[in-house]
Amino acid sequence: MRRKIPSNSALMAFEASARHGSFARAADELALTEGAISRQIGRLEAFLGVTLFERVGNRVRLLPNGERYAVQVRESLDRLERDSQYLMGQPSDGASIDIATIPTFAARWLIPRLTRFREKHPNVIVHLAEQMEPFVLAGSGFDAAIHYEHPAWTGMRTHRLLQETLIPVCHPALLGKGEEPPSLDELPRLHRRQNPDAWQHYARETGIALTNPAIGPRYDLHIMLIEAALAGLGVALVPRLYVETELAEGRLVAPWPEGQSISKTFCLVLPEPIRLSDGPLQAFANWLLAEARTASPPL
Repeated sequence: MRRKIPSNSALMAFEASARHGSFARAADELALTEGAISRQIGRLEAFLGVTLFERVGNRVRLLPNGERYAVQVRESLDRLERDSQYLMGQPSDGASIDIATIPTFAARWLIPRLTRFREKHPNVIVHLAEQMEPFVLAGSGFDAAIHYEHPAWTGMRTHRLLQETLIPVCHPALLGKGEEPPSLDELPRLHRRQNPDAWQHYARETGIALTNPAIGPRYDLHIMLIEAALAGLGVALVPRLYVETELAEGRLVAPWPEGQSISKTFCLVLPEPIRLSDGPLQAFANWLLAEARTASPPL
């Protein structure tokens, strides 16, 4: 059945007119005459059977139906433009995959390693997008996700990658120059907003006394906590895998034990088993699993 959709020209004329509140300014933007814009709007109104603009002399004003329709048309045109630009940017002799992931994991662990994937597969482009919460992978537009293990992934194929074990870290200057460093309870502590009880769990597990574990500034992301620790603002309880480089270089120190029970498992989530015909996705999945095995003991 043929779709009942107005012409692109009419929709673009309407969206520009609605945004500017003027047929004349819409005409200037689209390099048309004001009469051409008026005719396009007239055809659109006839197609819909709805009056979109009130015309008063040379002025026009959106009616309530027009205001609602303008928002919907603008969103649809923006999405169509983004999708078109995306396809225009695809390599003619290669392929691309879209991966949803947690932003700090992408910034601190995945992206620094992607040059090795590009060296092996120069014709595969990896697009990364932020997804903080689990979601339904099928129909999402993503080929795979890198996320924490979660019941929401039930029915999908998950491959364990890395264990996220939290460890307290801080700038060396925060410990002072005395022979004995200050106790953890004497130092300012930084918190992740989504895990406000982390310090309490850590104190209970390690036996380190903390007078008031909840005191201290809160940040949304682990990457914010790490930057705050590097700036000397306090002690951050963060995944060791995110700060290996800073610890090795001495920009951060960790004189306290890890919190073994305060941990999560990262996994690669796929909509179905990897097949030989999957090409780029199979190459990325195999590379990622190998990188994870190299970075840590098998899970």
